[in-house]
Amino acid sequence: MPDPAGLERALRAVGLRVTRPRLAVLDAVHAHPHLDTDALITAARTRLDAISHQAVYDVLRVLTDTGLVRRIQPQGSAARYEARVGDNHHHLVCRDCGAIVDVDCTVGAAPCLTPSDDAGFVVDEAEVVFWGRCPACATRPSAP
Repeated sequence: MPDPAGLERALRAVGLRVTRPRLAVLDAVHAHPHLDTDALITAARTRLDAISHQAVYDVLRVLTDTGLVRRIQPQGSAARYEARVGDNHHHLVCRDCGAIVDVDCTVGAAPCLTPSDDAGFVVDEAEVVFWGRCPACATRPSAP
């Protein structure tokens, strides 16, 4: 996880002004990958008391637009955010508790998978979500 100076450098590197709300949200995303917006609001407020819901939403949009943060949204889940960007990794998602874990590329270099018919697209990335039960949920009986 980057230190405050590293977060400031990251913001400046993509042409953003360094503000307290941006630092608080970016730090929260680095500290707690795969949280939804509500949880990130709580996490950001531990760093900056007076940050509004709207400010967090606005910062997340800017951070996502500039590529500092990645937004993922597994089916049936609220949007989640992570600071691991630019490496074409994938995710494991627990069907029971919703836990999300990063998993490196399945085979070879990006894009990990080649479509059977690319329909003329120039493919540069693949997004894969693996579904199952996390270790904690797998030890409990399945819900009917």
